[in-house]
Amino acid sequence: MEIDAIDRRILTVLQKDGRITNADLAQKVSLSPSACHRRVQRLEEEGIIREYVALLDTKKMQRPTTVFVEITLSGQADELLEAFERAVRTVPDVLECHLMAGSADYLLKVVAEDTEDFARIHRQRLAKLPGVAQMHSSFSLRRVAFTTALPL
Repeated sequence: MEIDAIDRRILTVLQKDGRITNADLAQKVSLSPSACHRRVQRLEEEGIIREYVALLDTKKMQRPTTVFVEITLSGQADELLEAFERAVRTVPDVLECHLMAGSADYLLKVVAEDTEDFARIHRQRLAKLPGVAQMHSSFSLRRVAFTTALPL
């Protein structure tokens, strides 16, 4: 699917305000409401727009501590990687998990209430993931930049 300049404007606005009304969106991107609605529908059907979400404040939700965990597995067999990936998806405190090229096999972004809570998550959940040979945790002191919007 080809994304034109109007689609990019629609996507830019929706990335900042996913709850905007179609009428307001149409006005911002200089389209009629019906044409705007058709474009948004097409972007959704093509999977360009995957979903709409609410972004929660980690501090207000009592999860202000962010920890990045590098995990090295005991091997690289497909079965081990698949077992690890299945298991890590079940840990609710893990917001992101990335298969890496570099010094670690996986990088996890974990949220916790505080260091004690992270110690619990580490002991009860992360250390029990299949094939974990080594973990290295780095605590975020302060978030400097944050966005969920892709550059268009």
